[in-house]
Amino acid sequence: MKPYQVVGIGNAVVDVLAQTDDSFLDHMGIEKGIMQLIERDRAETLYAAMSERTQAPGGSVANTLAGLGNLGLSTAFIGRVRDDALGRFYAASMAAEGTDFINPPVAGGDLPTSRSMIFVTPDGERSMNTYLGISADLGTGDVPLDVVEHAAILFLEGYLFDKDHGKAAFLKAAQACRRGGGKAGIALSDPFCVNRHRDSFRRLVSEAMDYVIGNQHEWEALYQTDLDSALDQAARDCGLVVCTRSGADVVLIAGDERVEVPVHRVVPVDATGAGDQFAAGFLYGVATGQSLDVAGRMGCIAAAEVISHFGARPEADVKALFRAQRLI
Repeated sequence: MKPYQVVGIGNAVVDVLAQTDDSFLDHMGIEKGIMQLIERDRAETLYAAMSERTQAPGGSVANTLAGLGNLGLSTAFIGRVRDDALGRFYAASMAAEGTDFINPPVAGGDLPTSRSMIFVTPDGERSMNTYLGISADLGTGDVPLDVVEHAAILFLEGYLFDKDHGKAAFLKAAQACRRGGGKAGIALSDPFCVNRHRDSFRRLVSEAMDYVIGNQHEWEALYQTDLDSALDQAARDCGLVVCTRSGADVVLIAGDERVEVPVHRVVPVDATGAGDQFAAGFLYGVATGQSLDVAGRMGCIAAAEVISHFGARPEADVKALFRAQRLI
């Protein structure tokens, strides 16, 4: 099995995007600016209501892997799609973008390929309505040991921690990666998810993770306290702690070293994927042996690029942006 620089495990979700306005959101009962899980009937209703929709392979960790591929790293993705039109589209699109899609589409089964209907308003806010479908059923049988044992970096998506078989799959993957000498880490993904599984998340962070990426709300939810206290506790639990704060400095802590990376605020065209591409830039820095400060700056540059256009994946040569800032 060829070694990968970064292997990700996450929800394999087809993003279906449409531009709209606030009155449409109100009419359809869509809560603005958040990710909402929906059932199959609601998914079909919203899909039918989208005009001029575009589709793209999505999912948080898959977006990060696309960003890492843009930067030239070798990447692989572990996730579940059904052998249906959207599933085949997803697998082919990931491969075309340079990320090896490890798991073949699943034939048969009751659940279709996952999809997220994303409505983008003129202010750049995205309102995501996600039907999880088959991707949420990922379990230990979907994790090939020969892939994760040879990964330099493993990146896990917190959303998949919602089910017991997802938790088991993450533990298996993290142990295998570390056994092979790699670094395992997770994105906390969502404060509601953290609240539902706080004890399990805290155990995972302290016992199985080399790095953890979260935003201010996720860290506060994990430790049920203010941000500074939460990050102090996180630093005791985990070797490398990353906290993004919407529009404010990013905090990175490794042992006794604490770095705050300034964020240059820009008005987003589409905020979709900002956190995912921050992770891509940051993990590129980690993978190439950069300092905490430089890795953090790389994350901020990658995030700024993706919010400057429609869609959750980079369009510019992000490595060229790093060079322009004399980071490489």
